[in-house]
Amino acid sequence: MKRDSHIELPLNEPDPIIRWSHYAIRFAVKLLAILMVIVIFFGIGDVVYVLYQRLTAPPVFLLNISDIFESFAAFLAVLVAIEIFVNIRIYLSSAEIPVKLVLATALMAVARKVIVLDFDKLDALEVLSLAAVVLALGVTYGFMVLSERSRRDEPEAEGESAGPVEPH
Repeated sequence: MKRDSHIELPLNEPDPIIRWSHYAIRFAVKLLAILMVIVIFFGIGDVVYVLYQRLTAPPVFLLNISDIFESFAAFLAVLVAIEIFVNIRIYLSSAEIPVKLVLATALMAVARKVIVLDFDKLDALEVLSLAAVVLALGVTYGFMVLSERSRRDEPEAEGESAGPVEPH
């Protein structure tokens, strides 16, 4: 199956200014990847610190519900940072924006927000807005998965070969 590939920042651009700009942007993305790794390690440090604080506060070695939710929030923030790093890495290796992964990351970030929300402090409009965002991201992600599956299951067009042709 032949797939049309759209390269966001081609490095073989004939115009030298555009080509140099593409190199500069790719360098910036690599710098962002390094910074994201630093953020991930700080996030892990935050998880350790939050757990230490909660477990050493009286009553020692016991967590209440708000402590558990605060720990979840710290864990999930690190997981979202890791997903963003994966997005950056895929972007660098393929020179394409991984739309499906970006949507999955957005879903994870919104899910993180939903998990740690205190619904007693929200009004109905905020809850409905968050529900609309989750629904929109979920439907979009679902369409992407279905589209990918249907492209994968399509029979090959006439004249296209799945592999090398063997001589007779």
